[in-house]
Amino acid sequence: MPRSFTLPSGTVLRCRGWRQEGLLRLLENVLAIGEAPDDLVVYAALGKAARNWESHDAIVDALKTIHEDETLVVQSGKPIGVLKTHEHAPIVIMANCNIAGRWATAEHFYDLEKRGLICWGGLTAGDWQYIGSQGVIQGTYEILARIAEQHFGGTLAGRFVLTAGLGGMGGAQPLAGRLAGAAILCVEVDEARLARRQSAGFLDVVAQDSNTALALVAEAVKQRRALSIGLCGNAADIYEDLYARGVIPDIVTDQTSAHDLVYGYVPSGFTAAEAVMMRSDPERLIAEARASIVRHVTAMLGFQRAGAIVFDNGNLIRSQAYEGGVEDAFSIPVFTEAFLRPLFCRAIGPFRWISLTNSRGDIARIDDFVLEAFPGNRVVTNWIRLAREHVPFEGLPARIAWLGHGERTELALAVNRMVAEGQLGGPVAFTRDHLDAGAMTHPKIMTENMRDGSDAITDWPLINALAMASSQADLVAIHSGGGGYAGFMTSAGVTVIADGTPAAAERIRLALTNDTSLGVMRYADAGYVAALDEAREKKIHYFGIGTGAE
Repeated sequence: MPRSFTLPSGTVLRCRGWRQEGLLRLLENVLAIGEAPDDLVVYAALGKAARNWESHDAIVDALKTIHEDETLVVQSGKPIGVLKTHEHAPIVIMANCNIAGRWATAEHFYDLEKRGLICWGGLTAGDWQYIGSQGVIQGTYEILARIAEQHFGGTLAGRFVLTAGLGGMGGAQPLAGRLAGAAILCVEVDEARLARRQSAGFLDVVAQDSNTALALVAEAVKQRRALSIGLCGNAADIYEDLYARGVIPDIVTDQTSAHDLVYGYVPSGFTAAEAVMMRSDPERLIAEARASIVRHVTAMLGFQRAGAIVFDNGNLIRSQAYEGGVEDAFSIPVFTEAFLRPLFCRAIGPFRWISLTNSRGDIARIDDFVLEAFPGNRVVTNWIRLAREHVPFEGLPARIAWLGHGERTELALAVNRMVAEGQLGGPVAFTRDHLDAGAMTHPKIMTENMRDGSDAITDWPLINALAMASSQADLVAIHSGGGGYAGFMTSAGVTVIADGTPAAAERIRLALTNDTSLGVMRYADAGYVAALDEAREKKIHYFGIGTGAE
């Protein structure tokens, strides 16, 4: 029987309190806006909100019945049981896709997943924090904005950006590029995705062939006009062809599903549908995909040598190319190290809030408050104004902005007061991306080339999750996965519900402050001067033993 995925709204409770109700609504929300909700997939082919429908239904039942002094335990998308804790403990604790040491390989993951023993939670899918493409739009925009500042005098007007992939993550790229002022060409192998992004208003036009696409780019660059263009084709073929023609973009990246060669990346010579059929022969599919990625990344390296700003957008395409024999694949920098690390040193990262009552008006009132409260934060105020005008809500109305230590707590406490005083229609959930200062270890994305060589040390997200549970957060999660859904990455997620009560204010004060404190400490401990300065300026109680900072 088909499921319906309707958005919750209003203030009528189905649970015993807003902490439980808020988490239930967030679960409902990620499925309402997910890529394949009938399969419980939120994004990225296998990023699931629950392991199976039996598990989903049991999670819903538990959230509706547990008391304030109980905690639901979820293991890789399956509810295990309810623990008697206390009223300050998390309502939900979960761990997704954490595989031990030598077994943390793609092969072991796929075997365990097929046997129904595990599921991949992605970053914000499995712990019900996804807010649709807005989060990725904002992150992609910030990367492009930092590139503009570093290389192009603060603007991408008159600049050509080449990228690929319009799936759940990559689909944000055309709008982000347009908001940054660029002429952005997005290559996508699946015509349905192109149509979906164009109907959503993210793509201005879909070109019929490469010549038409390049003509549109050339005209937009000449006029210094922002324009997003889609082109149906395989990224390896198109990138290789453009390089052979001597067409050198200003900026080149990629957000195809290169992290997964079975369920994601489509090899050259195959349609998206043919690649799905090929999953019955995974070894051949992996070999074909890796061969395409070798060509794909070789072309990106060619663009780089010719003067383009080329970067890895976090999809592990360099790792796949290196495995395929491209020895200099890692001469392409990853976006975090190249453009965002100065922000992370000060625990400035992607912070999110969601109206649990489905109120656009509440988000607008919070927007107003942010603009008034943080007038000197140009990154935040610029984004809020752009988002209000150009970024559509998906699912429960939400907003994201890059706020740092102290700012997140200040905002959430103010919102909690607004709920208490009736200035908002109901409670608001606060969360963040897992890709945050103290919340992720990923030696090929987040922690690549750390100053002290601590790239692979994954104590930090584990400490973060422990601290969030100790700080009364409503939901705490530890996720792993990344390299074919195994190994590579460990991260922590946190959600706090602002329901207008003094208890919520205490949870906000503890969880959000400690979260960003740990972010500053993580980078200070690696010897980054900016993080050490932040710790001193904000009076974060950091010991500073053996940082090696100069």
